[in-house]
Amino acid sequence: MTLTLSKSQQELLSQLSTSLDQGLSSEEASKRRDEDEDGNYNVVDPPLKCPAWACIILPCIKYIPSMKLFREIQPDDAEVLRDGHWIRYDAASLVRGDIVRLEEGDVVPADCTCLCTSGDDDMEMLVDVRHITGETKPRTVAKRTQQQSSDTTTMALKPVQIFYGGHVVQGSGIVVVTSTGSSTLLASLIADRRWPPQGNIMEEYEDGDNHTFQDEEVGVSLIPKQSGSS
Repeated sequence: MTLTLSKSQQELLSQLSTSLDQGLSSEEASKRRDEDEDGNYNVVDPPLKCPAWACIILPCIKYIPSMKLFREIQPDDAEVLRDGHWIRYDAASLVRGDIVRLEEGDVVPADCTCLCTSGDDDMEMLVDVRHITGETKPRTVAKRTQQQSSDTTTMALKPVQIFYGGHVVQGSGIVVVTSTGSSTLLASLIADRRWPPQGNIMEEYEDGDNHTFQDEEVGVSLIPKQSGSS
């Protein structure tokens, strides 16, 4: 039995022009950052955006529940595959197509799609996204069996999206970054004044015509639509 990527995962990597084995090159990552409409960095604006002097004069701002929660879900750094080598980078430096390794205790540094778990073959990766989507149960990333032929069986992951600010509560795995900064789900919810969530917001996407964040077995559906894209 071997571990392989599903068809949708392969399509996803192809559309993002990245590699599970090598990740992005440093040159390509810099190019994508320079071309990004987000101001070059993977940063989400807080629910109350105020100048530094206001926070000094009115320190109570940081104790507002939404601001306190926002600080708790901010990623610090991330283990990224660049030029075929794993290295730790500031989370703000991530770009679409980056391959990232997550471990228990990590904060998810961007919107990502899971590619494979690592470590114990039977270990699932659980990601708590309740502070982003309002889902009461962690998202489960687990291998599933695919019968290729009568004598060949492979293992692949069900495509699962996890979001900037989520928390890995069990296991470890490798993911690919699909959205950063203002293009993340968290940023869009804050911009729409729908964060913190007052319920499971994913039910709205599942019931409506917006397939942006659904976990479908189609590669392109795993990539949130970018502003200005067709």
